[in-house]
Amino acid sequence: MSIQDDRPGGAGGSPDDRSYGAHAQRPRGARVSAKSTQSLGARQHNYYDEDDGYSDGEATSLVSGVGEDSGYAEELGKKRKPFAWNAGTDLGLLILRLALGGVFLLHGSQKLFGTFGGPGPEGFAEVLSGMGFQQSAALSLVTGGTELGAGALLVLGLFTPAAAAGVVGLMASAVFVKLGAGFFNADGGFEMDAILGALGLGVMFTGPGRVALDYGRVWFRRPLGFGFFGLIVAAGAAAAILILFHRP
Repeated sequence: MSIQDDRPGGAGGSPDDRSYGAHAQRPRGARVSAKSTQSLGARQHNYYDEDDGYSDGEATSLVSGVGEDSGYAEELGKKRKPFAWNAGTDLGLLILRLALGGVFLLHGSQKLFGTFGGPGPEGFAEVLSGMGFQQSAALSLVTGGTELGAGALLVLGLFTPAAAAGVVGLMASAVFVKLGAGFFNADGGFEMDAILGALGLGVMFTGPGRVALDYGRVWFRRPLGFGFFGLIVAAGAAAAILILFHRP
């Protein structure tokens, strides 16, 4: 005498038991793959991902790596330090910013206040006039103020793309004016202006490093995009000054 099996898939249990799902249709003896287990574990733990700072992909790898020799599990309990070092990169960018910003702080104070043996605004206006610039008195103040402000911002690591754009714009104008004198500084060429402009261009695209007041801001996280924007601003400002105020 045979007994009819009314259970789902004939797997045993009550006919109304809906807890079987897909498992009820799995052939007896079938094995669950490791990938399926990891995927199920990731789905169970996804609700932890909302506030821990990790993306879904990173959270899945962290969950699947627990128990393995991955080292990620230990990082879940660690707090991120606000000024974590990236060793050589952060230290190098700090030195570069301090050196470049310090140079422009000194040059700006020379032009605006006559300190450190500088010409002052009147003396620098005469220099600009001799280089072929019109309205040299106003340009003297603008140049000195830009150098002083850009230098201070670079030292602090604040609004770095704007500060670097100011440096690059000023040096691009100086290089253009000195093209006829050649490259080397000893001959009155644009050697020093090109070097300072290149340093400003580098900071524009790398960002200030983590030891800076810009740390965490949107332009710190996306230096490449803001670097191109700063380059456009610097090129436009240099072109405007040369077209409007410089006579060939």
